[in-house]
Amino acid sequence: MERTDIMDAQQALVAGETQGARRATGVSPARGAVERARAADPEVPAKAKRRQFTAEYKLRIVREAAAAKTPGEIGALLRREGLYSSHLADWRRQRERGELAGLSAKRGRKAEPVNPLAKRVAELEREKRRLERKLEQAELLLDIQKKASRLLEIPLRGQDDDGSV
Repeated sequence: MERTDIMDAQQALVAGETQGARRATGVSPARGAVERARAADPEVPAKAKRRQFTAEYKLRIVREAAAAKTPGEIGALLRREGLYSSHLADWRRQRERGELAGLSAKRGRKAEPVNPLAKRVAELEREKRRLERKLEQAELLLDIQKKASRLLEIPLRGQDDDGSV
């Protein structure tokens, strides 16, 4: 080893690094651990929250993986993003099936197709209910008139002697 190599190795050991232990991301393990310790929240949540990835993110990662040329580049990408190789495999399958083509997959019930006559049907049903209420009021008024005419013994027009109309 040359003198400069030995000095570099000694400086790395003093700084807490091991020779050749640099990550693919360019960050040394010692510095990365310090940064992670500062960024990590020591409090553990009561219930773990499942990660959700947007379609744009998935497509970006799949494109970056497809653009990887050298061995180990995909592994570095997965480590940098905190992903598993199964994520990448699933997202590739989703892309092939066209599931990532939209902005994001919508969850929940699928919207039923709107019937063009549905608005008209609802309008007619409201009109029918209104007319039925009006008919009930008219029948009630007729019953009251009949009872009043019987009490006052006033014959109604079109009424026979037996009381029927």
